[in-house]
Amino acid sequence: MTHRRALLQIHFAAVLFGLTGVFGELIQAGAAAITLGRALFAVMALVFFARVQRRPLLDPLAPAQLFVLVIAGLLLSGHWVTFFISVKEGGIAIATLGFASFPAFITLIEGLVFRERVRMAEWIVLAMVTAGLVLVTPSFDLADQGTIGLAWGLLSGLSFALLAVTNRRAAAGMDPIRVACYQNVVVVLALLPAAAVQLPAMAAVDWLWLALLGVFCTGLSHYLFVSSLTRLNARTAGLVIALEPVYAVAFAWVLFNQQPSLRMLAGGLLIIAAIVWSGLRKSH
Repeated sequence: MTHRRALLQIHFAAVLFGLTGVFGELIQAGAAAITLGRALFAVMALVFFARVQRRPLLDPLAPAQLFVLVIAGLLLSGHWVTFFISVKEGGIAIATLGFASFPAFITLIEGLVFRERVRMAEWIVLAMVTAGLVLVTPSFDLADQGTIGLAWGLLSGLSFALLAVTNRRAAAGMDPIRVACYQNVVVVLALLPAAAVQLPAMAAVDWLWLALLGVFCTGLSHYLFVSSLTRLNARTAGLVIALEPVYAVAFAWVLFNQQPSLRMLAGGLLIIAAIVWSGLRKSH
């Protein structure tokens, strides 16, 4: 693994992350069914990548570790379901920018729930994300479909923030590919009763999109991200992954003609700047 190869890998991972909303738009199924199918293919891909790197997946877990993985898997289920609802309601750009609010939610959770000291710089990040979301919001009317989509995107960002805090505090030190695999198994088990009946009715092309979403945008992207961190520092990784909303908006524009307004672009730039600055500070 050279430094150049690591950079290529993490850029490709960011592109794959940005494609998630595209597949959510293409698949003609409900959000729960998309999430279930994604998790099924992701488990298969992660098992394959774990075998390639000879990472153990079936070693026994302590009850506390298993409990944490179950909670995190349920949060991951909520994150994906709300994200795909946001895509269906408001479009790819709004869903991705709504999800990108998660650094602000992490600041609030750590400050209000865990009573950690929140520094002035973190409040500035929160203010930047809030201002960006105000610009992104199509209108302050709950009858507007774009506003509803953004609200679901914010729920997706909140659930991801809770997942990030859970993994940081309770899953630290565990193999990240193993953590991802177990959490995806929990997603499958959680959504199987509600969404399994929808899968047989899906068209063959939707199964193709699901396979690409699960294998490439989940399994492969996670593998590339983890592998690249063997040569890259956290600052570089954070800067590249912050490009995910940029890729998502570009894909939506080119593939579906979902052209963002100047106001939405300005809000997106504020949110991305906040993510980059937050990542730079955390890496130090």
